[in-house]
Amino acid sequence: MHLNMSENNCPFEERDRDRLPPILNHSLDRGPKLPFPSYGSFISTLNHKRESGSHSLSSPLLLPAVRQVRELPPICPDVRQKHRISIDVLPPEVKARFVSEPIIPIRTKTAKEFQDDVERATISGDWKQVHDFYLTTFDSFLELNGAFKKEANAPFNTIEDSGINIKFVNIVYDALLHTPADTQKSVLKGIINSLLREWKGPRTKDDLRAYFVLVQNPQYTSPATYVIYAHLLRQIAALAEADHHFLMHWFKKLPQKRFKQLVERLQLFITTRLFPAKPDELPPMAKCSWWIPSATKVLSLLNAANSISSPPIIPFTDLYNLTLDHIDFMEDYHTWQAHGNSNRFTFCQFPFILSTVVKKAIIQRDSEQQMISMARQTLVDKVSRRQRVDMSLLFLNIKVRRLQLVSDSLDELSRKRADLKKKLKVTFVGEAGLDMGGLTKEWFLLLIRQIFHTDYGMFTYVKESQCHWFSSWKCDNYSEFRLVGALMGLAVYNSITLDIRFPPCVYKKLLTPPIVPCDLDTPVGMATLTLDDLQQIMPDLAHGLGELLSYEGNVEEDFYTTFQVFQEELGVVKSYNLKPGGDKIPVTNLNRKEYVQLYIDFLLNKSIYRQFAAFYHGFHSVCASNALMLLRPEEVEILVCGSPNLDMGSLQRVVQYEGYSKTDPTIRAFWDVVLAFPLELQKKLLHFTTGSDRVPVGGMADLNFKISKIDVSTDWLPVSHTCFNQICLPPYKSKKELRQKLTIAISNAEGFGLE
Repeated sequence: MHLNMSENNCPFEERDRDRLPPILNHSLDRGPKLPFPSYGSFISTLNHKRESGSHSLSSPLLLPAVRQVRELPPICPDVRQKHRISIDVLPPEVKARFVSEPIIPIRTKTAKEFQDDVERATISGDWKQVHDFYLTTFDSFLELNGAFKKEANAPFNTIEDSGINIKFVNIVYDALLHTPADTQKSVLKGIINSLLREWKGPRTKDDLRAYFVLVQNPQYTSPATYVIYAHLLRQIAALAEADHHFLMHWFKKLPQKRFKQLVERLQLFITTRLFPAKPDELPPMAKCSWWIPSATKVLSLLNAANSISSPPIIPFTDLYNLTLDHIDFMEDYHTWQAHGNSNRFTFCQFPFILSTVVKKAIIQRDSEQQMISMARQTLVDKVSRRQRVDMSLLFLNIKVRRLQLVSDSLDELSRKRADLKKKLKVTFVGEAGLDMGGLTKEWFLLLIRQIFHTDYGMFTYVKESQCHWFSSWKCDNYSEFRLVGALMGLAVYNSITLDIRFPPCVYKKLLTPPIVPCDLDTPVGMATLTLDDLQQIMPDLAHGLGELLSYEGNVEEDFYTTFQVFQEELGVVKSYNLKPGGDKIPVTNLNRKEYVQLYIDFLLNKSIYRQFAAFYHGFHSVCASNALMLLRPEEVEILVCGSPNLDMGSLQRVVQYEGYSKTDPTIRAFWDVVLAFPLELQKKLLHFTTGSDRVPVGGMADLNFKISKIDVSTDWLPVSHTCFNQICLPPYKSKKELRQKLTIAISNAEGFGLE
């Protein structure tokens, strides 16, 4: 073998070579005469070494034994002895036989054959053939690929196709739980052996496929398997970002049922580790502090897969872990505030797992702590100046006249910007009474109704989508839009559900960015919106633009339009260029996507920028908190408007009675009628009684819904006090009469029956 060494580095002369003893009468330079093990022998040796726990391919596999060879010094003094012979200096005929990656064994068992084996075993009681299949398949990552990969040695290096026969995997796992205990144990032992192997270097796609198969194992529902499950999750969580990208897209392709089962197993694992029913079944928390972080990181891959799916595979609320409602989430939040997304784990790093209840509580407590700090400083200043301390300093006191409701509210909130995070108290001038919550809610209801009335001009009502949108008219003062934003923020902070009908993109814009920029010139609310967002506001226009995008003819000749659009403002039609010189740029087949995107951006961002910027700053003047970074746009909507999911059974369990008891005939008839109502009438009942057809974040229990008796003739219709979430029922004698009167009242509630 010729070693390429320079004169300076070589410690011996060329003539010294003759003094070296022969190497078994063979020379590596004479490749064809070298006795090299056959291919089958090589694989056999490799497999033997794998079973013994070694994963390095050392030189004895390739080189003949050397006898009586004087030890040669290293080429360079700092090079270790074992690096003297490199694969790069081997002859081509030797290198050609070296296997770069392990060869996946060819397994020909089909799903149908496996099902037949299981059926025969079930009838005969002889499970040996099925047992052997499980024993072999789960023995290693290679065997997993051999069993479940569509083509054993095909690469399948794309995010679109994992290369795994998912149907076969599901059949094998569904059958596993019905096999004898020793078979199930053999699977777990095989997984342990696979995970304990010493892996070096980056993972291959076949390794990812093995993880993809193993994580779907249904055995991980029992705490007895959690140690194995935890190590599997740890290895998946530790994969490179590029590997996570592949897994995320493969998870996206799973059937909804299997995807949901994966989520549920991970959630159960986290819950059981936090609150074990039998602590002795699990290792001490101090020894497995990495369990929950690993599981949460893997769950984040499923959340990402769900987010990029259209429509989502499961509702985002299915990723909430409601157990976390009972932990010290404020400590978790403060740790996150202090350390951010560093290596120190917090649940706030993965906000998808936190319920809206937790996020609302974090926002409120964070604001309360800011408010308490401000109030304490105010009290200290008063005391230091020996001034009389007024406890009203602890509240945001709003005094308004009913006839000047909007202007007075605007003035009060403008003057008291420093107090917006204090608890709200409302007083109507000239009216006696303390605000125990009813006056505050009435203030919100009246103000929202007035501001959103079409005659007021701030918002337009789009009948097709049944929602409000910002008027695009220009003015010198946008303070009233700031007032609406502040109202929404105050509603969140004071747990008031508002009857506002904004499209979902408004809440996307409110979180763009989630934290108010320090530089006041930084644009806010300029979200990246799509045709789907426009569809939720202006469905007819969105449909027309969609047809433009899919039109197969000549767009320029048939549509004859340019990058100029027209908009009516206060009865005057104005034109706007979507880009410089847009009135002279025709829309063609090549640029129509750009035209549609610019048009959407103009309608939903640029044409209402000043209005929305004022609205944005008003909302964040109350809810300025890093906790907003935890929220999805849908969750902001739920905080402001409540949840659309009604559960009248839950309301029946928490309702309060005044003058009635739950066993009274009128009450029994009431619930028989209400529970039989279609959803639309149930919503009308809720709107009639509370002023909104949605449920607060905390559920029906947070409504404080009350049914009161009113001693009047049964000819009367029910009456509601929306400020107190109260409905007053006369003592109707029959279910039929109650249904008739209640239906009339709730169906004609706008401007009638409300006090």
